[in-house]
This record gives sequence, C-alpha cells and structure tokens, in this order.
Amino acid sequence: MSENRDEYIKARIKGIEESISKTKRFRKGIFSRFTKAITEYDLIQPGDHIAVCISGGKDSMLMAKLFQELKKHRKFPFELTFLVMDPGYADRNRKRIEENAEIMGIPLTIFESDIFDAVYTIEKSPCYLCARMRRGHLYSKAKELGCNKIALGHHFDDVIETNLMAMLWGAQIQTMMPKLHSTNFEGMELIRPMYLVREEDIIAWRDYNDLHFLQCACRFTESISKEVDTEESLSKRKETKELIKKLKETNPNVEMNIFNSMHNVNLSTVLAYKKDGVVHPFTEFYDNDKKINDKDINDN
Repeated sequence: MSENRDEYIKARIKGIEESISKTKRFRKGIFSRFTKAITEYDLIQPGDHIAVCISGGKDSMLMAKLFQELKKHRKFPFELTFLVMDPGYADRNRKRIEENAEIMGIPLTIFESDIFDAVYTIEKSPCYLCARMRRGHLYSKAKELGCNKIALGHHFDDVIETNLMAMLWGAQIQTMMPKLHSTNFEGMELIRPMYLVREEDIIAWRDYNDLHFLQCACRFTESISKEVDTEESLSKRKETKELIKKLKETNPNVEMNIFNSMHNVNLSTVLAYKKDGVVHPFTEFYDNDKKINDKDINDN
C-alpha cells in the first residue's frame, strides 16, 4: 500500500510539473508571464532568500510550483522557503493544504498564529484587519528564517480590479505595486511575481490537473448561514470583477487598457498628485510649466 502511494505521488508531481514546462498553453500563458514579471519589475536578485507565502488557494500553490520550475533553470543562485501560516484553520482545511503540497511536491514550513481568534469578534472590516495581521506575521517569520523577501500570489486580475476599485470607491488613482519595501521590517521586501498571470489561465491549469484548493477558509465566512450573503459575496472586489466582465462584452481590450493606464499616467493632465503624503495640486506648477496646454487634452 505504501509503495502504491509513493508511486501515485511521484506520478502526480511529474504530471503537474510537466503541465507547466511542456504544455504549450500553460508554459506560454503562465510560466512565461511569471518570468516576464520577474525580469520586467526586477523582482529577484542573486543571493535572495524568498519566503513563498502559501495560503492554500490556487494562486499561491501555483506560484510555489513556478518558483520551483524557475530554480531548475536559474541563471543565478537564490533560496526558497515555502511558508504557510496557520491562522487557526479548521483541521480539514489544514489537511487539505498539506495533502495538496504533498501531491505537488512542495516542502512546507508551517507556523501557527491566532489571527482568526483575534478578528472573529471584529464587526467592521474583519477581512482587512486579518490581511494586515497575516502580512505582519509572514514578514516576522520570514525574517526570523533568514529571508529578505516575501512573495504573494496576487495575479493580473487582482491588479486591474484594485486599480478600478481605487477610483470607484477610494476616490484615488492607485495600483497594487509589483514590489514594495516593508516599512516595519527593515531590509524586507514584498514581491508579486504572478503580476502578469491571468486568473483564467490559473483556473484552467488547476482544472487540467484535477486539483482542489481552498476557496476561503476564514472562520468568519464559515460561520454565516448559506442563506445569507457573506462579506465576500457583497464585497466591492466582486462587484468590480463583474463590472469588468460586463465591459469586456463590448470592449475585449478593457482589461489591458485598465492595466496599461497605470503605465501611462500623464502628469500634465491630473488635478493633483500625492508624494510622501503631501498633496501637490496642478495650480502649484501651472504657471511655471508651459507644457500644460490644450494639446495635452483630447476634447473629443
């Protein structure tokens, strides 16, 4: 029985790895975009020790496999630790993460926290608080393990949804950056190597390999009756996702247009910008900048 199990695991690992390296759709749509983001945004340097943060969902589990594939073809040395924080998962959810890691060949480093207990009684924005606490715990543990970076699994769709949400509900132009220096953990950096990978390709890869990942293992949403809309189903992110989907019906380029807009900000046509917490209105530089004229504006 043990031998059969070992052979099954080996076969599963091989199939999953070959789906990334040899299947044209996933190599082009996933691995190539993963490596492009790393190169384009300069996310990894020689000698880095990266904590690949795994939540148990499809995005972070795929990211772990992509990092393993990248290391096989590495052009310079770097180290990986596959880090899982258990914030208080139900036993079945933690078991699901461990079983998926086994059949994917991912060696986990697991540590525990009491985040779910801490936010369970919070009525206002428990998900926001949970996310902030998770990140702090991950930074702390990663630094303790000798890592200088943490990698999160946010993908292309997360990025464009965040861009649009910031405008529609936050009244600001702001994007989810591909990398950030930590303000609270000196020498630590956050990177998002899945930045250019589309969610539809991640879902297709998951289904191709018949993998079943965690959706949301939060105790808050688990405790709510199925007849009642959860915070997730009422979230602004879901509304934004549906809006983009609707716009795509008449404009197939809408997703790339949202993404590219963050690369094409025309400072000559913004009313104000904020730098280091200080707001600079256009009137501050209007008279000294003769380049601000009606040629910059498309009135059509």
